[in-house]
Amino acid sequence: MAEQPKKRTRQPNGASTTYQGSDGKWHGRVTVGVKDDGTPDRRHVERKTHPEVVTAVRALEKQRDAGTVRKPGKPWTVKAWLNHWVENIAKPYVSENSYDGYEVAVRVHLIPGLGAHRLERLEPEHLERFYRKMQDRGSKPATAHQAHRTIRTALGEAVRRGHLTKNPAEVAKAPRLEDEEIEPYTVDEVQRILLTAAKSRNSTRWVVALALGLRQGEALGLQWTDVDLEAGYIRTRSNRLRPKYEHGCGDKCGRKPGYCPDRKQTRRETKGTKSRAGRRTIGVPDELIELLRRHKEEQDRERKEAGDTWQDKGYVFAKPTGEPIVPNTDYHHWKALLVAAKVREGRLHDARHTAGTVLLLLGIPDRIVDSIMGWEPGGSARMRARYMHVTDPMLRKVAGQVGAALWGPPEGAEDPK
Repeated sequence: MAEQPKKRTRQPNGASTTYQGSDGKWHGRVTVGVKDDGTPDRRHVERKTHPEVVTAVRALEKQRDAGTVRKPGKPWTVKAWLNHWVENIAKPYVSENSYDGYEVAVRVHLIPGLGAHRLERLEPEHLERFYRKMQDRGSKPATAHQAHRTIRTALGEAVRRGHLTKNPAEVAKAPRLEDEEIEPYTVDEVQRILLTAAKSRNSTRWVVALALGLRQGEALGLQWTDVDLEAGYIRTRSNRLRPKYEHGCGDKCGRKPGYCPDRKQTRRETKGTKSRAGRRTIGVPDELIELLRRHKEEQDRERKEAGDTWQDKGYVFAKPTGEPIVPNTDYHHWKALLVAAKVREGRLHDARHTAGTVLLLLGIPDRIVDSIMGWEPGGSARMRARYMHVTDPMLRKVAGQVGAALWGPPEGAEDPK
């Protein structure tokens, strides 16, 4: 009897298949899941030979089993994803200052440099070459590092949502940052700064910075309800934000929004401190309490002089009309103060380093220092190491202690017995 031909067995539903098409190429189809509408999500691969398509099918099956298959739909470009991420994902959930940093990194650096890449084809080497080009064009390492942190966060969200299977920014080497050596102001320099500041309004603003180490936003966000002159303490609860404006003239003035005669404020003036440690109570020296009393009296006189133009918003440090001080203006006042006092160039944040150094010199317990400076317990040791600087008086004191231990008290010193 002649042998009957074997019947072709039917593949079970959902099984991967390979076949040669009429175009002469080999095709494979793999079910990787279910689409939003409930139908099977079948992916297609195409290769020139049968072994190649089998290899591609198995690779796709491994991705399916590991849960790393990219979601269906039109592939994202880096530009499209970054624009979507910064406006629709980051903006509603991060602070205004964080959004500003992300938006600048995306608009000014990342999209012009990387935007044309397909999202899933972006490689660590693309990022590393981009960072190098940024620095070759004059960007500081810190700027390139900010771009790296931004795209790492954005791509991490793409991975979490299934648009990417891995984050190339986690693999790419970030631009190297070297800690800048900060030299705090000496006692003589601090005295010269304060003597010069005493000749201008809001001079207590700089005493607060140098004596208490308040951050700029904390000092400018301070309100009189946060100050208890009788008990001798202040509370830090708010941070002054950089203002942001839009045209009130319908963009007819031809100026930038911030210079529009009818400009409108689009950002709140302050926000709550970013951490529990930032919301703190700080004891104030009696001398500074007296300066704050005088400052309040001077502000009361300005209120009377301003009359109906006074904006009673309760800020400790304010414009002559009661409005809060703009951080950029405050920064330029600091720079002008250093020039007038004939003190070396320095950042406003260096005043905070100076305050931290003073606390170290005084031997204040670490727990109290952390509370005064507003540091979280987990990173307080690292912050103390960063902010507090070993100064000449400390080095001389330690050298004396070492000498006494090794060679005994200096000649002529009284016997401790």
